[in-house]
Formats: sequence, C-alpha cells, structure tokens
Amino acid sequence: MGRSCGCIWLAAGGVVALLAAAVAFVTLNQATNRVPEGSSSGRTVPAVVAVQAIPARTVLDAAMLEVREVPAVTAPTEAISQIDDVLGKITLVDLVAAEVILTSRLVDPTLLASDGRMALVMAEGEVLMAFPTNDLMSSVGVLKAGDRVDLLFSLDFPTNRMSGEDSGGQDEPATFNLLQNLAIAAIVSQPVTDEGAQAAPRAILLTVSPQDALTLKYVKDAGGIMDIVLRAPGDEQLVETDPVDIDYMINRFKIMTEVGR
Repeated sequence: MGRSCGCIWLAAGGVVALLAAAVAFVTLNQATNRVPEGSSSGRTVPAVVAVQAIPARTVLDAAMLEVREVPAVTAPTEAISQIDDVLGKITLVDLVAAEVILTSRLVDPTLLASDGRMALVMAEGEVLMAFPTNDLMSSVGVLKAGDRVDLLFSLDFPTNRMSGEDSGGQDEPATFNLLQNLAIAAIVSQPVTDEGAQAAPRAILLTVSPQDALTLKYVKDAGGIMDIVLRAPGDEQLVETDPVDIDYMINRFKIMTEVGR
C-alpha cells in the first residue's frame, strides 16, 4: 500500500511539473511577441526601391522604381518615400534590385555644382548640344531632365530637286520626324528677377551623336521649325514614320484639287 501510494504521488508530481513548464513556456512566448507601447517594432514606412539593377550615372524614370513598405527600424534616414522626388535624378553609384534609394546616392541635374557646371549624363561618343526652346512644349514647363523626346521639324525644300531642274525659287514645306528617343540632359532656365516668378526655360540640352548634332545644326540654320513630343516613360522604340507634305495630305485625306475634278 505504501509503495503504491508513493508511485501515485510521484506521478502526480510529474504532471504538476509538466503543467508548470507549459505555463512558463506560454508566458515567455507571449512576453517575447508582445510589442511595448510606443515601440516602432512591426511598424513599416514607405520607401522608393529599385526594381532592377541600375548602373551609375543613369537618369531615373518611373519604370525603374516602385514604393514598398519596409520596417521602420531598418529604414535608412535618407530613404525617399515618393517616386516623384526621385524622377529625373542621376545615380552616383550602381544600384541593385530591391535596394532602397537614398538621397546621398543621387544628384539633381538641374542644380549647379561649386564649379558652376551641371551634373550631366553623357555616354562615350556623345556630345552635348544646346537647342533654343522656341517650341510650345518647352515653354509650358512639362519637360524635365531625363525625359525621352522626339524632334519634329518642318522645313522648306526646293521643288523638282530630284529631277535636277531649276525650281525657279519655288519651295514646298515638309514635316518629318528628324530624331527619335533623345534624352534630355538638362533644361537651362533664365535667371529669375522678380520674387515668386517662375523661371522661363532658355535652352534644352540634348545628348546626341556627332552626326546628329550636325543634322540638328543644319535644320536650325536652314530655318526649320521644331516641335518636341514627349514619349511615355519606358518607351524607347524607334517608330517608322512618313514625311508629311502637300502630296501626302492630298492622298491621305482624298482632298479634291482642280486636276482631280
């Protein structure tokens, strides 16, 4: 009887010990997972990150970026929360995919350095060319550094040029897509004299090949009229277009003339 009673008490003691261990484990686990009031653990903040690898000296556009929620305790103090604050900036270092964009790793091409020069992006074999902002698109303040644009020109050409006959001074205008998918390096604005006045653009800086620079100079010196069209973000494809002249307009819109009546 005594031995039987001892076994019972021993078993009961083991059960109590197991229950005590279980209670201690649950209590410790709850204490570990509990976030103290006022603590930033578990809180997230928005941050702009790269969705792809981005080389140094690249002008950032919307296709390269997205906003993600990152833990507040690990978010760098220089993190940027809005994509608009990054667009058009130039990377100073190589960025990897999913890397948080930091202000110290970017430069604004519209700001002047201490030596008075802009932070311009130019690839090897390219030249920087300034072009006057006489077109409407440049004057309305839509364009910014990093944008991709096409240059449309209207220019007068002598009639009968292909036949070798004298045109008698008669010219006919034609409109054509001169250059496509050009990167705007920067936009130079005139100094602001009145407080609160908006700076007017003075010139648009383009990075082009030496041959394209000569082509631009020719059409400018020949009196060509330029208009700039802005491409959608990420659209860099070259599109085949037909020059537009009076014959194109007549044929496309089936305009009746004296000869055709």
